[in-house]
Amino acid sequence: MPDRTPVQLGEYESALLEPGQLTPRDVDRLHALQARGCLTLTRERTGWRLKADATVGVLVLDRIRVVITPKFAIPGEQLISWLAYALGTPVPAAARQWATSPDGYADLVAAALLEQCERLLREGLRRDYVRRRSVEPVLRGRLDVAAQVTRHYGQLDQLYVRTFDREADILDNRVLGSALKAALGLTASPALARALHAAAGVFPQAPTPAAALQALDRTHYTRLNARYRPAHTWARLLLRGGGVTDLLTDQGTTADGLLLAMPALWEAVVRRLGTEAAGPHGGHAVPGVGITVRGDLGSASTFRPDLLLSRPGLAGHGTAQRTLLPVDAKYKRYDRHGVSAADVHQLLTYSSGYASVDAPVSAIVHPRPGGHAQRALQVRGTTGLLGIIHVLGVDTHATPEQAVEWISSVLP
Repeated sequence: MPDRTPVQLGEYESALLEPGQLTPRDVDRLHALQARGCLTLTRERTGWRLKADATVGVLVLDRIRVVITPKFAIPGEQLISWLAYALGTPVPAAARQWATSPDGYADLVAAALLEQCERLLREGLRRDYVRRRSVEPVLRGRLDVAAQVTRHYGQLDQLYVRTFDREADILDNRVLGSALKAALGLTASPALARALHAAAGVFPQAPTPAAALQALDRTHYTRLNARYRPAHTWARLLLRGGGVTDLLTDQGTTADGLLLAMPALWEAVVRRLGTEAAGPHGGHAVPGVGITVRGDLGSASTFRPDLLLSRPGLAGHGTAQRTLLPVDAKYKRYDRHGVSAADVHQLLTYSSGYASVDAPVSAIVHPRPGGHAQRALQVRGTTGLLGIIHVLGVDTHATPEQAVEWISSVLP
């Protein structure tokens, strides 16, 4: 990989690039990422202004290597823990050995994939029966009579055969080989690059990264390949350039990179936090039926909260009756400023659509570095109480398990 000029900035920060640092191909790729809301590229008199949105990660271009570090809420040393929690995969032990600066996110994800792949190698790669057609000097498997007659009629020094042998060259292993190769282009650590290269040489590879992604989307886990799930989770993250099916909305980048949309990550974190915190209280998550708006110009629109919790009924209402608590994830600095009017209106709508009339309660969960925090907003009108919005600030310096315990103790 040719040497590239490093450019480092934090999320929501910008950097001025010289005109010669971006090739026309880079400009096209950055504009494609801008259309997906990952960053903003604007032309200035002295060059280009590159601004990161709520995105962290690494972007490898033709002449520069852009590193976007988490600056808002989740510290770099904790990002891998929260990411693993959102993905539902164990926190990789080997990832803690790699520095989190200045290339932490990409190196941590690559190290997480490497750890899982090395574990699979120690246990032995899964093998399955694969059909092959080959030309052999002796008979193995079945003789391909049609091929033998049409291509080598009357000659028996070379036999066209069909074999059905157990091999490691199967889809479960190919996707990992492709992901290890993709990780090589992102990491800046020589030691990690050597380890990735050694592991990539053992695993078979899919023809293209797109073929590997298609194989991952078709994978169904059974007792035979369940141990591959954590490795496939990290492989999917790398091959999609940061986006994960059912987690992040990014469908992959047109540039080599590993970009993570922090708002989507926080939504996934809140869904799991709320679900696990409600369990001890007899609550559980339910699929939310969307609130529909009809009668406007165009088609009807539907919106729903990030999480809808079903909880046991209030005292005196009987155990059979349950109440609904809408919860919304906000990747905003609500530890520094008040809740916006738009978010208040949104949560009041959720309360009206889901919560009971007697208890119009809803909740906002936002990241807050440096301690948990809780406050309640009371919204009143001329007819009385319209709703109560609990604003819960989760300490992102803590572990996800500690956050679950805290939310469980203050869950409204």
